[in-house]
Amino acid sequence: MPEHRHQENHVREAIILAGGFGTRLKEALPNLPKSLAPVAGRPFLFYIINYLRSQSVTRFIFSLGYLHEQIEDFLAKEFSTLDYEIVIEQEPMGTGGGIRLAAEKCVSKNVIVTNGDTLFKADIVEMIRLHETEEGLCSLALKPMKDFDRYGVVELKGHRVISFREKKYYTQGLINGGLYILNIPLFKELTSLTTFSFEKDFLEKNSEQAKIIGVVQDEYFIDIGIPADYQRAQEEFRKPPLDLNAIDYSWTLFIDRDGVINHEKKDDYILHWGEFRFYDGAKDAFRIFAKKFSKIIIISNQRGVGRELMTDADLQEIHRNMQEEIEKSGGRIDRIYYCTSKDNRHICRKPNPGMAFLARKDYPEIDFSRSIMIGNKPSDMLFGRYAGLHTVFLRTTNPGFGSPHQDVDLTYDSLVDFAKAL
Repeated sequence: MPEHRHQENHVREAIILAGGFGTRLKEALPNLPKSLAPVAGRPFLFYIINYLRSQSVTRFIFSLGYLHEQIEDFLAKEFSTLDYEIVIEQEPMGTGGGIRLAAEKCVSKNVIVTNGDTLFKADIVEMIRLHETEEGLCSLALKPMKDFDRYGVVELKGHRVISFREKKYYTQGLINGGLYILNIPLFKELTSLTTFSFEKDFLEKNSEQAKIIGVVQDEYFIDIGIPADYQRAQEEFRKPPLDLNAIDYSWTLFIDRDGVINHEKKDDYILHWGEFRFYDGAKDAFRIFAKKFSKIIIISNQRGVGRELMTDADLQEIHRNMQEEIEKSGGRIDRIYYCTSKDNRHICRKPNPGMAFLARKDYPEIDFSRSIMIGNKPSDMLFGRYAGLHTVFLRTTNPGFGSPHQDVDLTYDSLVDFAKAL
């Protein structure tokens, strides 16, 4: 198969509103902002960020207020390679004010807006397409629901929102899922307020004269703002342990290269094929993998090209020879993704998960819940967690790291040891 390297995506921005007091969760989380509520071992914000990244978001603006220092610390420690900015409300400004504050940092015309306590797995790419086609002021992701009294209902005529109905019991209806595509220049033009409700004072006020678009998305939705749904999230987000006996041919294997397949050069790069040396048993491992996995994909940072220590042609020659050697031994590699960027914030430079999302775009049948990332560095393991993969750590170059660790499912000494365990 030919190699595939990262191509630049169209830049998309997201505003995440995480400045609320979390009144309904105060008893359960007295000293935490809602967005940091622990869900299955991770702060809820972890899942929101990674879902948005899976939808091609590359830049984030966090609108913070209550206990903002904790969120700032979390982002600095857990998302040090994320491209983001922070704005802080000095006093409560409402959802509209929080968006207005963050809008000053936006560099794009259309921006995704969502709440830090809600995850709606809508198809944002489809939302953007419709938003741009309809030239909307704001497009809302709408979730169909039955038998509820916690939300108001949104009424549509075609794609246009024509009314917002108040909260009461409904047998069925479309609710505002709290996920928007917002035209920032028009938003600024239509409001001069600094403290206001986005929902009441902007969307409802402008629904008659401006283009408010509704996009129905019957996808996973959860709002952890009340204790019952917060508890439900604990079960629904819990990732089952990696069971090797459960692996069948529907699974996908992602594999790092240097330090996993071949010996790496300490503090240096493999610059040409003459420096490439397979680990003992690595080619045998691929023969086993070929029978076990439907897709075998290499995921590799290759900053040596970005630093002009080698050429792209040099790298492709290494990969071509590597694949030929593996195929001669009865194994295979279906695709190789690599990132040559020197910028740690680049969406495709591990631990950022962009290469996993590119693979799923090329192979829509890939299910991340039935996928494994194998690597020899903590960044490989974090890449796996960002993308929602199972992880296997190899002790080849970092023998002191491994399970038990929240980013590691299983640990082995080498690639062939993992293959034999299958």
